[in-house]
Amino acid sequence: MPAATQQLTLEEIAEYMRAHMVEWLTEDSLAKPPAVYEIELRERMVRVEEELKHQRELMKQGFDLMGKRLDAMNEENNKRFEAMSQENNRRFEEINRRFEAMSRENNRRFEEINGRFEEVNGRFEEINGRFEEINRRFEAMSQENNRRFEAVERHFESMLQRTDRFMIWSLGTTIGMGSLVIAILKFSL
Repeated sequence: MPAATQQLTLEEIAEYMRAHMVEWLTEDSLAKPPAVYEIELRERMVRVEEELKHQRELMKQGFDLMGKRLDAMNEENNKRFEAMSQENNRRFEEINRRFEAMSRENNRRFEEINGRFEEVNGRFEEINGRFEEINRRFEAMSQENNRRFEAVERHFESMLQRTDRFMIWSLGTTIGMGSLVIAILKFSL
């Protein structure tokens, strides 16, 4: 058989099946005539539809309950988050107060330390003044010592000159006396 003929045969078979399907189905239920079977099918469909409607209502009730539960949970979570937010805000404010107190205390301590450093600086300036006074005294002592050493040096120079003159006079006198003694001895003898 060619393929076109075979296709036509399949279409004929399908048409034949559609035409006789209802008859074959009613023949299977031998006790029930086709009208009773149809009524029974309609009753079953009505019961299935009612059951589906009931299932829809139950699902709707379940969804409504779930929605209410989710709303309640959402409200409870919002309350919790609000309470947590307030608690966190309270804690942060407390921490801020602590930091401000610590900052004030640190500033007070730093000012106290600055006061101490200023006091120490005053002491150092006082010590510097004392050192300058000591330097002036050393300068005065050094000048006084230089003046005294110069006076002693002048005194030694004058003594040296006197000693030199004395030696010259002593030598002259000794030579003169020696010459006189020699001359007397020479003339007397």
